[in-house]
Amino acid sequence: SGLYQGFSSVFGEENVRALQKFFSRLTERFVNGVDVLMDTFWRIWTDLLDVLGIDASNLTHYFSPAAIANNPTRALLLIGAILLAYWFLSLFLGFFFYLLHMLFGRFFWIARVALFTLSCIYILQKYEGDPEHAVLPLCFVVAVYFMTGPVGFYWRRNTNSSLEEKMDHLDSQIRLLNIRLARVIENLDRGSDQ
Repeated sequence: SGLYQGFSSVFGEENVRALQKFFSRLTERFVNGVDVLMDTFWRIWTDLLDVLGIDASNLTHYFSPAAIANNPTRALLLIGAILLAYWFLSLFLGFFFYLLHMLFGRFFWIARVALFTLSCIYILQKYEGDPEHAVLPLCFVVAVYFMTGPVGFYWRRNTNSSLEEKMDHLDSQIRLLNIRLARVIENLDRGSDQ
């Protein structure tokens, strides 16, 4: 409230309220857009599970030990579905972050921070009245944020390639130094002979 009072005294209370209303509507539209996107992905995923013969409307049934003990093929289908989901998620995230690397290059960290901020805004807006349910999605977002950072695949791959390039550069520098050293020794030998 102190920040609100300070901005109200500087910019005027009506302007601050209009700005607050604008950002409130903007976050609501952002949340609705992400909900539509997630709903689309969920429908594609449930259709894929239906093709595999798994009832996507009641997935908790497949996790019960009694259902797995009675039907071992169901356990194999569940494991296959989980592996398929992991593969699709890693494929999607890998392609998405590769695309961001290609677009932003050295400024990829700006895209990471922006995506992290937007994801946190989405989760906090979505679970505004129930913070206990926001913990798991926030942990997932933080994990993805750190996986795309310096510990991530693309950073390690770029580090290894640049390390190889540095080794090649160092090797060529050593060769040049050896050539120059040989020339200096030849010049010193010529000077001492005269």
